[in-house]
Amino acid sequence: MQEPIKQNESTESRPEGERILDAPLVRIELKEFIQIIKSEKAWEEKDRNAITVYKNAGMKMVLVALHENALLAEHTANGIISVQVLEGEIIFNCEVKKAHLLPGEMIALHKGLPHSVKAIKESVFLLTVATAS
Repeated sequence: MQEPIKQNESTESRPEGERILDAPLVRIELKEFIQIIKSEKAWEEKDRNAITVYKNAGMKMVLVALHENALLAEHTANGIISVQVLEGEIIFNCEVKKAHLLPGEMIALHKGLPHSVKAIKESVFLLTVATAS
């Protein structure tokens, strides 16, 4: 039996909208999504922009772009996370340790640990949150 394909709906900030978020196989063109989030009004007006590129009941993947010196204030996640730097340079800080990350480097962090992220220079990273038990 074929699993249903889940798509997002268009929004005011992304009127072209519909893209597949969950299906038996989802191809994710990261370079294309980076261009999209860096071409949007939110990127021009704010210190960050992001787009969900995959989402189901057990996992969510979000592409995040930060301007130089942008700070994601301390927060927690409701699952195990990974952060993979694609462009730029970030400082990932948590109560356990601080990590200075460059392109091609990543971290994994247990659920519920407070953490923050600071962009040393304009940066893009892929955040994955795994919530399945």
